[in-house]
Amino acid sequence: MACRIIPSIPALRANRLKITTPFLQHRHLLVSLRTELVAVRHFAVAVKSTYKRDKPHFNIGTIGHVDHGKTTLTSAITKILAEKKHAIFKRYEEIDSAPEEQSRGITINAAHLEYETDKCHYGHVDCPGHADYIKNMITGTSQVDGAILVVAATEGVMPQTREHLVLAKQIGVTQILVFLNKIDEADKEMVELVETEVRELLGEFGFDADGTPVIAGSALCALQDTKPEIGRERVEELLNAADEYLKLPTRELDKPFLFPVEHVYSIKGRGTVVTGKLLRGKLKRGDAFEMIGFGSKVKGTVTGVETYHKTVDVGEAGDQLGLLIKGVDKEAVRRGIVLVPPSSGFKEQSRFEARTYFLKPEEGGQSKPIANLFNDVAYSLTWNRPVILQIPGKDLVMPGEDAEIIINTTVPVFVEPQQRFTLRSSTQTIATGIVTKLLGDVPPEIADKKLKKKAMRENIEKLGFNPYSEQLGRRLRARYGGASGSG
Repeated sequence: MACRIIPSIPALRANRLKITTPFLQHRHLLVSLRTELVAVRHFAVAVKSTYKRDKPHFNIGTIGHVDHGKTTLTSAITKILAEKKHAIFKRYEEIDSAPEEQSRGITINAAHLEYETDKCHYGHVDCPGHADYIKNMITGTSQVDGAILVVAATEGVMPQTREHLVLAKQIGVTQILVFLNKIDEADKEMVELVETEVRELLGEFGFDADGTPVIAGSALCALQDTKPEIGRERVEELLNAADEYLKLPTRELDKPFLFPVEHVYSIKGRGTVVTGKLLRGKLKRGDAFEMIGFGSKVKGTVTGVETYHKTVDVGEAGDQLGLLIKGVDKEAVRRGIVLVPPSSGFKEQSRFEARTYFLKPEEGGQSKPIANLFNDVAYSLTWNRPVILQIPGKDLVMPGEDAEIIINTTVPVFVEPQQRFTLRSSTQTIATGIVTKLLGDVPPEIADKKLKKKAMRENIEKLGFNPYSEQLGRRLRARYGGASGSG
């Protein structure tokens, strides 16, 4: 390998690497490119900054319909606060960084970043608005304490505006700010009309319709430093509203830690890293853990804790964390698994009772009734799995009804009483609910596909119409013969 002189100190500084005294003392020993790269990488890691917990922490997210300006607003916030040294400016393309996001101009994965005001440190989640990526939106929203609903004044309330509010409420978000965006493209009368429409929608879903701060402005003007009266000044007004209106949630710091895994990475030379929001308790380097969910029996140890690429001595409930874990291969971890203390008593579940509300069509739900043994997909914490619904004592549940149901998952997952979940069918959110009782394993009459399909056939004959999908009805008729209503 050819020898190479170490780059100059100014060159290294230009690459934003901090140079330590040991590095300077031993730079003459760097005689090859490989040695140089290893040394630079080692010392760059060694001097990573430490997170200082000197302000209250609040998790906030941008939600709303696709193309209404959530990511533009997020970028504008970082630009304005970066000038006060309260953030690192993130350009639009740095937030929507995946190739597909850039090519399609939409957010697909929830993006995480941080900034602070004079009063508060914020963890910000920019949630995808496109209907095709609603599962990523659910995961992103589950990690926030409050949300900024972004609505374009040029379009007003749209399908994902409604759905995002439903999902935010289901997850337990009670605090909302509203940013009416793109007012530079709408007349005053239109802006006022959209504000009225949004306040009515907030009231419809149980939010504070009259007291919720609504700020009208242009995120693009703020980002481009044009028309400050509707750009920069309105974004600053939004940040002031966040400081004053949003109340800090109570953190469960004294309980055993619970860490749902959102993403898993393998970092060469360091090991496996998992990221997510610590829901309760505290986590620090050296803590042992076990994994729950998807049949996992893996145990390991936390060897490093970071938040937004800064080391942290102790992660606390509410923190967005990256955990370096020892004793666990990347292939053994997946999104939806949770980390808990060893011998915590938690067990994965495949069956549970739940108090559930089925949405009406005007709330974004479906118009057809939901039948016993209906197939859906459940979303909770960071997991989503196909499920089979049972409705004890009833044949059907109508949209708009509350019902006690039993949910059977296709694989065991982490569930506990009072845990919230969402049910979706195809591209619709059809229900939201809260777990009330754990029931253990799925019974044979549900687990056995043949027995289940026979029971569904009996339901079709009893009801006189097909409450399931027409495609499924055709399969059942082909298998068992006879005719049934199409429903």
